[in-house]
Amino acid sequence: MKARLVYREKYIYTDRSIREMVLWQLPKKTTDKPQGLKYRLNYGLADGTCLVRYNNETGKGDHRHFFDKEESYEFKDVETLVADFLSDIEYARSLEHEKAD
Repeated sequence: MKARLVYREKYIYTDRSIREMVLWQLPKKTTDKPQGLKYRLNYGLADGTCLVRYNNETGKGDHRHFFDKEESYEFKDVETLVADFLSDIEYARSLEHEKAD
């Protein structure tokens, strides 16, 4: 049995930055994916620069990238994951707008 796509969304902001969220349900839970999900939530600029990413890459477990920092992330549930991701996007966008001014 393969992983099953549960959710995919891509949103393009007016400044052409991109938010994409993808979640897959795994056929079974694993040591590095105990929640039974594989996910990639990404926010970046139109030129491809990644500013915020949450994922649970095999061998790394749950972690987040914020600008050039990478740190582990404590996965609680999908709702919290998405809320944390959207909050980080809001903060990243405010920093980018400050830089532009």
